Amino acid sequence: MQSAHQTARRVLAMEAAAIEAIGARLDDGLFEQACQLVLACQGRVVVMGMGKSGHIARKIAATMASTGTPAIFVHPGEAAHGDLGMITRQDMVLILSNSGESDEVLAILPSLKRLAVPIISMTGAPQSTLAQEANVHLDAGVAEEACPLNLAPTASTTAALALGDALAVALLEARGFQADDFALSHPGGSLGRRLLVHVRDLMHAGDKLPVVQETMPLRDALLEISRKGLGMTAVVDAAGQLQGVYTDGDLRRTLDRDVDLRATKVSEVMTRNPATIEAQRLAAEAAAVMEGRRINGLLVLENGQLVGALNMHDLLKARVV
Repeated sequence: MQSAHQTARRVLAMEAAAIEAIGARLDDGLFEQACQLVLACQGRVVVMGMGKSGHIARKIAATMASTGTPAIFVHPGEAAHGDLGMITRQDMVLILSNSGESDEVLAILPSLKRLAVPIISMTGAPQSTLAQEANVHLDAGVAEEACPLNLAPTASTTAALALGDALAVALLEARGFQADDFALSHPGGSLGRRLLVHVRDLMHAGDKLPVVQETMPLRDALLEISRKGLGMTAVVDAAGQLQGVYTDGDLRRTLDRDVDLRATKVSEVMTRNPATIEAQRLAAEAAAVMEGRRINGLLVLENGQLVGALNMHDLLKARVV
């Protein structure tokens, strides 16, 4: 009897081999036809499947929907009892069935044909009823299941899932789908926050922006830092042009020099050529700059003019990092 880890290795090897076998025999022409059918669809891709194929179908529909191809899952059994009304003549259907002979699927084929919607089938039996009735058939067949009884859907569902992912990614590339597009459908996740939140959305501006004139005494700069609570203040000239920054770190270095806080001008102890970022850049880029330079804050520019400031706490609060 095999140990648990030996069984795990055997199952993983069998499922990996099943995916490789599908790739080796993938009919480029049929796969291209399937992609073209989806790209030409004016409505949604309605993905169907029974049992374990249904679970895989749900995931494929979700992957398509999040990568630029409008898609929904409709249960074949429920479709026969009214949910066919969810399918319009502008839609198309992708049906998964390992055998290609699922009763619930075959029962609704006549109705789908009457709607005249294109049908893509994904089965492990190219000669099955479903495969023959579809406009395009994608072969997801496997030599055997990873189940030692060769009964439980294992390798076959993995293969179907991988083929569905391949279809979704091919469509993504054909549509020119970009990271910003992906973020729009994931606004609640960390990826959405990183791709949708810009520096201007988080920066402190107006009266909240810490800024002092370069001719001011260091004492006034310290008061400005305390009032605004960002651990730094921008230093500008009489025309409002950025000249430098004074931070909590600069204060520690200044105190080591035992300077007079009232007599010393902030311009004498400030850091010149401070790190800055443009307001339209992503907040995630601001995080990368701070981490790369090992600093806790950035001044924000727009068209070369100082417009704001933000620190690492702002990024943490927005859950960008």
